[in-house]
Amino acid sequence: MKLKPFKIGKWEIKHPIIQGGMGLGISWDKLAGNVSKEGALGVISTVGTGYYENKKYAKELVEGRPLNEKNFYSKEGLIKIFENARKICGSNPLGANVLYAINDYGRVVTDSCIAGANIIITGAGLPTDMPEFTKDFPDVALVPIVSTGRAFRLIAKRWEKRYKRIPDAVIVEGPLSGGHQGFKYEDCFKEEYQLENLVPDVREEVDKWDKNIPIIAAGGIWDKKDIEKFLNLGANGVQMGTRFALTYECDASENWKKILLNAKKEDIVLMKSPVGYPARGIRTKLIELVEKQKGPKIKCISNCVFPCHRGEEAKKVGYCIADRLADGYLGDENLGLFFSGAYAYKTDKLIHVKDLIKKLTQE
Repeated sequence: MKLKPFKIGKWEIKHPIIQGGMGLGISWDKLAGNVSKEGALGVISTVGTGYYENKKYAKELVEGRPLNEKNFYSKEGLIKIFENARKICGSNPLGANVLYAINDYGRVVTDSCIAGANIIITGAGLPTDMPEFTKDFPDVALVPIVSTGRAFRLIAKRWEKRYKRIPDAVIVEGPLSGGHQGFKYEDCFKEEYQLENLVPDVREEVDKWDKNIPIIAAGGIWDKKDIEKFLNLGANGVQMGTRFALTYECDASENWKKILLNAKKEDIVLMKSPVGYPARGIRTKLIELVEKQKGPKIKCISNCVFPCHRGEEAKKVGYCIADRLADGYLGDENLGLFFSGAYAYKTDKLIHVKDLIKKLTQE
């Protein structure tokens, strides 16, 4: 099957592949810039930009951590990441991923527009007010992540009524993705919530609004065979995270990549998260400490996500997600949190982005 280009808003993507936004620090300028350079859509994660370039853009630190959401989601850091990504991909379309569950969501969406994002993707909640923060940037395409047709309908209804627009595309994410899931723990294992059953449901709902809106399938997509499977089910493209994380160009530390490359199938588990959704990642020393209630002290310095209620949920779950993801990005094998998709165990070596895209797209 020859893969066709597709459009999101006014932006044409040569290959129907989106690199999933991965934070903290997994998809920044090097990864996203190189993915866009090769004709797919690179997506910059807006999480924890205060850590970029050794915390150079965080104006206030406490115990070496960016203080509060203003420094954790650093506008200056985000602008610099985009600037450096543009040096790699030029004027090719470039995306930003902004989690709906973060504190300062609206400000970070607007910051992404200012930084130069052409497409903004939002998951971890229903972004019913997303267009509010992009009013001055009409060319920026808006893409929510949903898990059901009903969720798309709720967003489209609200946007049409309030903002006289509907989403430019929609990502349908199944429960095999890395990081936070859009399902309760037990639902992640039910047949009805697997991606192949979600795509037709969302396609049917989207077609009631506009048959030209592209649907992007996400969660557990690994190779060209998977891409073709979901295109045949009605998707126009796919989103892949872990596959791109295991590239030389990924922005994470070598230690972070080593943890994923060494993971066996049984090491990849669903765990509790202070965000309130189950999250998929690698069972490491941190998880073992948390299970024994011996996890590192929770201080909530960065105030990253509102469902955590300033550290209250973190204390119940046993770890601070901002601190532990940052430690993972920096390569701390003992205290780092390492998110991963369900199929990270399928490879034990890195590949260059250029070669990966060739592998995924060649006939």
